[in-house]
Amino acid sequence: MLPEKSLPVEKMRKGDGMKGRIVLLIGLLFFGCASAKDVQILDKELDKLHSQINILQKENDSTKNEISDLKAENQKLKTDLSLRLENLQSEMRILSTGIEEYKELLKRPSREMDRIREEMEGRLRILEERRKTQEEKIKEIEDRLKGLNGKIAGSTSKPMEEEKFAPTKEIPNELKGVSTGMGDLYKDAYETLYKGDLEGARRKFEAFLKQYPNTELSDNAQFWIGETYYLKKDFERAILEYEKAIVKYPEGDKIPAALFKQALAFLELGDKTNARNLLKRVIEKYPHSEQAEMAKKRLEGIK
Repeated sequence: MLPEKSLPVEKMRKGDGMKGRIVLLIGLLFFGCASAKDVQILDKELDKLHSQINILQKENDSTKNEISDLKAENQKLKTDLSLRLENLQSEMRILSTGIEEYKELLKRPSREMDRIREEMEGRLRILEERRKTQEEKIKEIEDRLKGLNGKIAGSTSKPMEEEKFAPTKEIPNELKGVSTGMGDLYKDAYETLYKGDLEGARRKFEAFLKQYPNTELSDNAQFWIGETYYLKKDFERAILEYEKAIVKYPEGDKIPAALFKQALAFLELGDKTNARNLLKRVIEKYPHSEQAEMAKKRLEGIK
């Protein structure tokens, strides 16, 4: 509680002096010694005293009102602080609960995370299956080639059809509309092959594929790599390189040629069964290609 407001010292002193004079005048009247003038002075002093008493009373009332207001304001502040404290405590409890719930959420993956994880796992399984399929396909060809080592036999007739696959001096049609940088690199490798530098051409085509692995010329470059081995009579490696052109670029336009040259390579190795199957595959899947016509002629010559 706040202390009440003190009365001014000076006013108290004046009041005490006036009271003394009044008492003196009353004494004189009582003993019959006071004059009319003294009575008038006494009346004035009494009026002043009443006036001062009224002022002091008002100041006292004002002080009491201020004290009451201060008490009310103090109580209001206490109530407001109490409410704020309760609100802060409530917010702290909510925050603590939220933190605990978040910790639990971190321990348990949400349904959305589970769905995303399952979707990613499904995609990975599909990619893994494709990879295994390609590896099995290549391994199957490698296994076939292992059983054919040392069984190279000449073909019964000159393969005139092969001349259509040999590089010509003219700039290949596939370079039309190709960007300068990529086209120049491909052209350089192609011209090297035309000059008969098989090793140099292979290195340049391989460098081209490293820089441009997925372009409209990539399947052509891979096919010509197979050709460099075929022309060196490394038929086993040629078959594997042709297979890469088929597997890596399933939408490429070199697939009929790659299948046909695989068949010719198998014929060179004396494997007529695989050669026959590949020639039939060219005819069935690419009936309108020029390789299909050559495959029909080859099939007629295989006994």
